[in-house]
Amino acid sequence: MAEILKHAVPRAEVAASLDQVRATVAAVVADVRERGDAAVRAYSEKFDAWSPDSFRLSAEEVEKIVASVPEQVIDDIRFVQDQVRAFARHQLDSLREFEVETLPGVRLGQKHIPVQAAGAYIPGGRYPLTASAHMTVVTAKVAGVPRVVACTPPIHGEIPAATVAAMHLAGADEIWLLGGVQAVAAMAVGTDAMRPVNLIAGPGNAYVAEAKRQLFGEIGIDLFAGPTEILVLADEHADPFVCAVDLLSQAEHGPDSPAVLITTSREVAERTLAEVERLLPSMPTRDFAGPAWRDHGQVHVVDTLDELYELADAFAFEHVEVLTAEPRLALERMTQYGALFLGEGTCVSFGDKVIGTNHVLPTRGAARYTGGLWVGKYLKTVTYQEVTDPESQALLGRLCGRASRVELFEGHARSGDVRAAKAASDELPWNTE
Repeated sequence: MAEILKHAVPRAEVAASLDQVRATVAAVVADVRERGDAAVRAYSEKFDAWSPDSFRLSAEEVEKIVASVPEQVIDDIRFVQDQVRAFARHQLDSLREFEVETLPGVRLGQKHIPVQAAGAYIPGGRYPLTASAHMTVVTAKVAGVPRVVACTPPIHGEIPAATVAAMHLAGADEIWLLGGVQAVAAMAVGTDAMRPVNLIAGPGNAYVAEAKRQLFGEIGIDLFAGPTEILVLADEHADPFVCAVDLLSQAEHGPDSPAVLITTSREVAERTLAEVERLLPSMPTRDFAGPAWRDHGQVHVVDTLDELYELADAFAFEHVEVLTAEPRLALERMTQYGALFLGEGTCVSFGDKVIGTNHVLPTRGAARYTGGLWVGKYLKTVTYQEVTDPESQALLGRLCGRASRVELFEGHARSGDVRAAKAASDELPWNTE
């Protein structure tokens, strides 16, 4: 039986908050549809106090901004992008195009075609999230997307130079200083200034996630990537100090970021709670981490590792950090997560910032049915068919006729009949003058 030492706010309160988010997003999207660039500018002024002559940066402006970024920062960006690019290329190499002959003269094939235009949303309202540029733009370019539109908001009215540098070095074809729902809507429906894209990828706050949800179908999206989540799994061998540090590392993303500990040790649970209370007041980002831990932090104590893994799968969280004596057991025992971080030497922050796997991951239980952003999200896996052998054409034509008439699809049946008639001179009793 699980014992809960710390509860989150009731789900009803979270649901009520999401209702307000949905209404706000719907109004903004509708306005951008109707008024286009004028609406985009109005919301940028309202939410970001940002209204330049052009939201899109020119090549000269990008060059000037990149030149202002310290050399060490540029070197670090290049290093991390190399890691992301290498992992994405390994993913691409795992995908196979093929053509097989299933019957004489019957060839079936599979191809992977990149979407022709992708939007990359790089959050930045609170922090300059350069890493999101690596995850979205680099991965799209490895997939072969010819046009990548990258949007990020200004931060307190200032240009986030390091983020612009990351977008540029990642290979973005268009860089726009534009954020929030207005950016997502502009990329999805298009305006006079911005041509629409086919797919939008990238994390964001609740409003950005909801905008992607509402526009899905009209455009493709990577997944529903809302407020970040961390789940720490610990046994009696775990260091409570490490547990606390890592929980707070994700709580600082924002006041709605869940941070949860499940442990088989009541001592580890109690000491982790004490460490959080000790560390939190001195955190520079406590204004975000504090409310997140207060409202969305949880601590569960279970009796066995079996219960630990079962409860962890029920959460289906974005990030799962495994601080147990045998962390690789999680690979066998768990099925519902965005990404696993195995052992004390591997922290969620590595995945967020530097290690090379993609940090755009499913939240709010979406790990029950999808993984995170990867090179395959930018590819359309399509098929093709070709029949050149007359005997196979006749065989399939006759079979198509019989199968279609079972379903009362006479038009389909006749299409098959014609192939059999062309290939083997079958009669067409329905073809009377």
